[in-house]
Amino acid sequence: MDISKRNNVNVLGQGNRTLLFVHGFGCDQSMWRFVTPAFDTDYKSIVFDLVGSGRSDLSAFEPKRYSQLEGYAQDILEVIEALGLEDVILVGHSVSGLLGAIAAIRQPKKFSHLIMVAPSPCYLNYPPNYMGGFDRADIDEMLDLMDKNYMGWASFLAPVIMQNGDQPELSQELEESFCSTDPITAKAFAKATFYSDHRAALPKVQTPCLVMQCSDDAIAPDEVGEYMHQHLANSTFVKLSATGHCPHLSHPTETIAAIRQYLDTL
Repeated sequence: MDISKRNNVNVLGQGNRTLLFVHGFGCDQSMWRFVTPAFDTDYKSIVFDLVGSGRSDLSAFEPKRYSQLEGYAQDILEVIEALGLEDVILVGHSVSGLLGAIAAIRQPKKFSHLIMVAPSPCYLNYPPNYMGGFDRADIDEMLDLMDKNYMGWASFLAPVIMQNGDQPELSQELEESFCSTDPITAKAFAKATFYSDHRAALPKVQTPCLVMQCSDDAIAPDEVGEYMHQHLANSTFVKLSATGHCPHLSHPTETIAAIRQYLDTL
């Protein structure tokens, strides 16, 4: 199988070191377009679409494989293998921060660092010790809405994720991204994302990590970012002023600055 075609892989930039950008749920590689140009001179930046998203090859979607996050993490490893990459610095948004962690546990030698933008190891609440942001009934209701009214689900969720009401065009873009995704693959990714609990995996990650926590994030609240920082063996924590869950779209300048500051220490 041609992995580059399957995942719509695109290579940008001209540096010797590699940044691998991985989009989050309901998104595609275009969500990184405000960030990647800032690194074109010093890094080779790679963007791609997880199977079921963007312009990936939908015929490659296997329900069993992609019923768990491990299937998407395998996409990452296969892209790395296909391109012959080593010492990858993975930049993952939201759930893809955890996909990077899963991949790094499997093949630690492939990664030098992980940069996690608004990550979460578990979106469910397990009181009193862990509050991921959602009760199970909330997730059940959201997935039920995906079945009954997919467009309505997209219209409801996009502004919740994006926030930043002063930039309504961003919520509109995210809604359109949701709507352009095949509903079957979208629901599979949603279930794998929002029902999963990978808290136990965090201490197994030996790759150095940057955890970037957004302000006023309804999807990954403050407690989640702090939890990740505390349970990752070698992590740096940055609290962004950026509000919402997609700072690479809503506040790209601050996002770029935080990533660059971390990279400059390597």
